[in-house]
Amino acid sequence: MGEYKGRCFCGAVEFTVSGEPVAMGYCHCESCRHWSAGPVNAFSLWQPTAVKVTKGANNIGTYNKTPVSYRKWCKTCGGHVFTEHPPLKLTDVFAAMLPGLKFQPAVHVNYQESVLRIRDGLPKMKDFPKEMGGSGAVLPE
Repeated sequence: MGEYKGRCFCGAVEFTVSGEPVAMGYCHCESCRHWSAGPVNAFSLWQPTAVKVTKGANNIGTYNKTPVSYRKWCKTCGGHVFTEHPPLKLTDVFAAMLPGLKFQPAVHVNYQESVLRIRDGLPKMKDFPKEMGGSGAVLPE
């Protein structure tokens, strides 16, 4: 069982995650791309109880465009911290926020929205797996 430390860009917000992630992969949806300002977002999903803010909790801003994602950032530097997904009972800690975690992606989600095709042999889900409310459809690489 591991414990991994993360922090925002300026260090005003610090947190830990413990245990192991439920899943790791890449999201290609427009919302993640727009929020991250990148062509793809590397995610690690955790049980919400595994994520503990250890410094600067009062310095965390929240925005939810939809009821599925409550995006969190540092009010000082604007650095992204994590995203809570209450309906899924999961918290997405962006892989780049956990330098000590060995990132082992297993899937691409929302690949139908991709602007950057990646040939890595991993499954390319059209949207989400069925158990997460998606179609479960896999697209060709």
